[in-house]
Amino acid sequence: MAKVAFIGAGGAPLTRALLADLLGQPELADLTLALHDPDHERLETVEALARWTAAQAGVTPKITAHTDQRPALDGADYVVNTTEVGGHEAAALDYRLPASYGVRQTHADTLGVGGVFRALRAIPVIRELTEDMAQLCPDAWLLNHAAPLPMLTWAVSVLSPHTKVIGLSRAVPDTVDRLARLAGVPADQVGFLAAGAGGQSFVLRLEHAGTDLHPRLDEALARSPELAHSVRVEMYRRLGHFPTADSQRSAEYVPWFLHDDEAIRTFRLRPGAALVAAERELADYRQTRSVLFGGEVVPLPAQQNPGAPTEFATRFVHAMQTGRPRALYGLVRNTGLIGNLPEDACVEVPCLVDGSGAHPMPVGGVPPQLAALNRAVLSVCELTVLAAVEGRRDHVHHALLADPNTAATLSPRDIHRLCDAMISAHGALMPDWVRAPGWLC
Repeated sequence: MAKVAFIGAGGAPLTRALLADLLGQPELADLTLALHDPDHERLETVEALARWTAAQAGVTPKITAHTDQRPALDGADYVVNTTEVGGHEAAALDYRLPASYGVRQTHADTLGVGGVFRALRAIPVIRELTEDMAQLCPDAWLLNHAAPLPMLTWAVSVLSPHTKVIGLSRAVPDTVDRLARLAGVPADQVGFLAAGAGGQSFVLRLEHAGTDLHPRLDEALARSPELAHSVRVEMYRRLGHFPTADSQRSAEYVPWFLHDDEAIRTFRLRPGAALVAAERELADYRQTRSVLFGGEVVPLPAQQNPGAPTEFATRFVHAMQTGRPRALYGLVRNTGLIGNLPEDACVEVPCLVDGSGAHPMPVGGVPPQLAALNRAVLSVCELTVLAAVEGRRDHVHHALLADPNTAATLSPRDIHRLCDAMISAHGALMPDWVRAPGWLC
């Protein structure tokens, strides 16, 4: 049976949901699970969690645990990457240091200062991962869940000989479910199409029984003034299409909200929300470990649904292993899939997954007002990837100069100072080339 390698498994809350979802599928009951994490304690915890989950599901997969990723990768069919380089401390710095300069961020993991510096930490790691995959499991699919999804997916296509890679996010189906509820129709009866830059997609079509749902959506929004306090609703009204990233995240991708005190109040934005979530995740990890090793009788929650896998990585594995085609949204290289976005950029489009792998579907072009926003996001991603590919510290500065939220907040000189301060503060987590002396403007 298939082998699934989890890389960086001990640090990701997603691992818990994925284990429950994978082991809850009857067709996948005899998987081999290879768990990797360089942290011994976290590896011990996730191994115990995997064995507990398998016991609850009544299945007996082969489970191995490794602090070295190479034996975990050897012979794998699927590689799930959830690595977070630097952990909670680095992520907190990605928020707190920019905040001291006046740059507000909510998630700070996909774009902006946080996204750029998370990518600089992660790109060397994912490069090594894919080089090892090319040697040890050349036919495996890399299912990337690690942030920043668009930058890392783009970097793999540029830096690595490994081509079977897809970034996975639940943003599109979760958004469609929400819009269906607002329009008062069952989500499983809605026809839709979404596409855009990796991290910033928009709903292009929304239908029920062949009828456009946007008039019903507009009526629902008009009946609820409360919904006006939403970045996504504001963007929908201004642009004509609903963004799939949540409001807190969408605010980081444009220059209109986070630098403005009134906008933060009006749209109820929460700078630093990711730090609060990270603290909850740490508390959840400690509780999980206590339950597993402390002899407590409190059961751990398991999210098993044998009839329908819910996590995208499970859906991907299930479709390939059973040969039953399944549609999902993925972040992939733009090989003519969206004609008015840059070639080779990371875009999000519908993909059909079957026994032979993922097949991205061309969507033509996106409306020009959306393409304009997408290009701004992709410019930041491109400059960050180029910085890593060419070893150019100046492109790190250029990426932040191009970033919509950062540029709306700081002067060019302060952006350069912040960039240099971030490089210095992250220290050894930064690649050698980026720690060379900076340049002033």
